[in-house]
Amino acid sequence: MSSFEIYGGKKLKGELTVQGAKNEALQVLCAPLLTAGKVTISNIPDIVDVNKLIDLLQTMGVKIEKVERGTYVFQAKEIDLAYLETEDFKKRAASLRGSIMIVGPLLARFGKGFIPKPGGDKIGRRRLDTHFEGFALLGAKFNYDAGEHFYSIEAKKLKGTYIHLDEASVTGTANVIMAAVLAEGITTFYNAACEPYIQQLCKMLNAMGAKISGISSNLLTIEGVKELGGCYHRILPDMIEIGSFIGLAAMTQSEITIKDVSWENLGVIPNTFRRLGIKLERRGDDIYIPSQESYEIETFIDGSILTIYDAPWPGFTPDLLSIILVVATQAKGSVLIHQKMFESRLFFTDKLIDMGAQIILCDPHRATVIGLGRQYKLRGIQMTSPDIRAGVSLLIAALSAEGKSVIHNIEQIDRGYQDIDIRLRNLGADIRRIN
Repeated sequence: MSSFEIYGGKKLKGELTVQGAKNEALQVLCAPLLTAGKVTISNIPDIVDVNKLIDLLQTMGVKIEKVERGTYVFQAKEIDLAYLETEDFKKRAASLRGSIMIVGPLLARFGKGFIPKPGGDKIGRRRLDTHFEGFALLGAKFNYDAGEHFYSIEAKKLKGTYIHLDEASVTGTANVIMAAVLAEGITTFYNAACEPYIQQLCKMLNAMGAKISGISSNLLTIEGVKELGGCYHRILPDMIEIGSFIGLAAMTQSEITIKDVSWENLGVIPNTFRRLGIKLERRGDDIYIPSQESYEIETFIDGSILTIYDAPWPGFTPDLLSIILVVATQAKGSVLIHQKMFESRLFFTDKLIDMGAQIILCDPHRATVIGLGRQYKLRGIQMTSPDIRAGVSLLIAALSAEGKSVIHNIEQIDRGYQDIDIRLRNLGADIRRIN
């Protein structure tokens, strides 16, 4: 296992180019399973979770050609359906959360799909009911083997219907959309997630010949078609990485420009950081963050403590609450962080408390951060990354802290951030990867 050794307290400076969006990639990489045609996808991030999914697709029979770093051509002309019931498939698919996204396309095109209980971050209960309830409404029948933790689903013919999801699950929405595009008739899909990554998937499917309307809203109308063809698709820049870099600049008092951010797809992210007192400017399609000696958290109009919480799009993404929390530790003022969607995502705060942060963990969902206003700097410690987003939050804390920090289990960070140590060194950070 590898670790990061970091000597913090250095101001950074320079430009950062954002990688392709991990959460979009895990969806759109499964869409080629819907067609025998060639699908070209660019701006694919070179990260562990995405590379695992590409390898899984290849072992299933998808022909994959790497054009250059970040650009691949996929052709799912022949899929080995028997392989989906092997132990090798179960082992590979269980190692990443994104493997669940193959089920909708397989069901739509081949009438059957299989998946073990997928892996991913240990951030609390992440049920799959929404996916399978949507498939069932389209006419599929599924079975769950509790002993093997293995799901199987099949349908002779999917038929369009009215679907009202019990939760606006992003992955659930994507999976059901990919199943519905080849279903017979019209599917009216209500309470669908409408994140930019879902919008991107819908636009890609339409380019392949699907008929989806209502894109960007939570009410989609999907007119089933008999078959889909190939297309070209480019993945958006990763909004979570953009938010992480804004937090990095603030914590380390650095002057950083984040290039080509697709500003119109960032939603409330820039203004949420501004509410912490962080100055940032839009320059064309770039974000410029000047070096700031201090930043002060706003209060509500009546003077009460600001609350920042996650919500389905267009609300604030849960993946950035960990970043908001760590950035608040060095602000002036206090803020209540309310993580509504996942019950274990705030447990990494014990590492920040060991570094000298003043945080009260109220319960598994809420933490109050009392900003130190840089009066007392964080101190370097040894720690372990529990998941992707908490790992990057701890990395940002270490880069701002006095002295040496060591972060273990950085494979978690590598799952979501491409060449993060190299890019940080290019800004002047003192960070090295050690075994």
